[in-house]
Amino acid sequence: MDVRQWLSDAFEWADAAITRWAARLGRLRPLHLDVYRSYGTPHRLYVKGRLLADRGLTPQTEADSPWRNFQAMYRRFNSREIPGARVLLCLPGGHDYYVTTDSEGYFTLVIDPPSMPPAHDYLWHPVPAQLSRLPYRFRGLHGTVRATAEVLIPPPTAEFGVISDLDDTVIVTRATHMWRMLRTVLLRNAYSHEPLAGVAAFYQALLRGLSERPDNPFFYVSSSPWNLYDVLIDFLRLRGIPPGPLLLRDTLIGRPVLAEGEAAPASSHHHHKLKEINQVLDTYPHLSFVLLGDNGQQDPVIYAEVVRRHPGRVRVVYIRDVGVPKRSTPVAPIAAALRRDTGVEMLLVTDYLAAATHAAQCGLITAAGLAQVRVATTKDDEKSQS
Repeated sequence: MDVRQWLSDAFEWADAAITRWAARLGRLRPLHLDVYRSYGTPHRLYVKGRLLADRGLTPQTEADSPWRNFQAMYRRFNSREIPGARVLLCLPGGHDYYVTTDSEGYFTLVIDPPSMPPAHDYLWHPVPAQLSRLPYRFRGLHGTVRATAEVLIPPPTAEFGVISDLDDTVIVTRATHMWRMLRTVLLRNAYSHEPLAGVAAFYQALLRGLSERPDNPFFYVSSSPWNLYDVLIDFLRLRGIPPGPLLLRDTLIGRPVLAEGEAAPASSHHHHKLKEINQVLDTYPHLSFVLLGDNGQQDPVIYAEVVRRHPGRVRVVYIRDVGVPKRSTPVAPIAAALRRDTGVEMLLVTDYLAAATHAAQCGLITAAGLAQVRVATTKDDEKSQS
């Protein structure tokens, strides 16, 4: 048996045993239903969430110390999941859908609705969810177990979609340095995390495209665990970065489950990102996409594979240079082969002003959008140097 899979199974078994023991002793906090931003079409919705004991998290603030952030991060990862529970999702017209939580408390449901709820925030449609039934061993637990999922449905006027990495593409995590990354993730919160210079202005320009309407949907694909969801969502909101579904990973050590005859990927990171991106492109077959990532891990390789799997669907690929030659994926040979084989450009950029300049030349953003990126990049650089 694969050692990683053995460790993953052992961890799940131990965690489930502790949760059952705590429930019997009445030591679990009230139940809490997490629902995650997802996406869909007027004819198909993807809804994902998780049922677990409340972790006792308080709202993040700018005044939180590194020690307070570390305590909060411990609570995020020391979660007590509720498997085997039945969750009810309700749509207008009395259309109810049921789903059962898995061994980690997650649920994922694909819905083909006869009618859609009206959007409550332009592109976002609400899907109410609530706990319907608990397994016998967890009976007696209580709490506010209602929530509303937000599902992104792009309008027909969308010019293109944007798929972006998060770590070292949007948010500074220093993923090429293990200890620096751990210190950054564990000791900071949504307020103290740093965005890349100019990223908010560039992404806002892409959101509006040439039409100047906020129609172009964003999707964030990352190998970060779902435990960090609240930090990342709050970070995007605080920094003025366009909201979008976060497509994160269920576990850090488990291996991916492969379909019969499917070859093992280079890593679970590779498999996760490729799977999520493929699903997004398959969901919107008439929409082209812009891909953004960095060369600190495998984004150039993954994105090149996406371009080849989906001919004519990707308009351009922007790869941010993390500036660590020894830990970086070489982009030049991948980009040359991609341009030769598909005609799609993969650009290695030092900052988002360079990416925005190219995007304006390609007709992805307006001259006004480029000017805003130029101003924002200068301000962000000055702020980081002060």
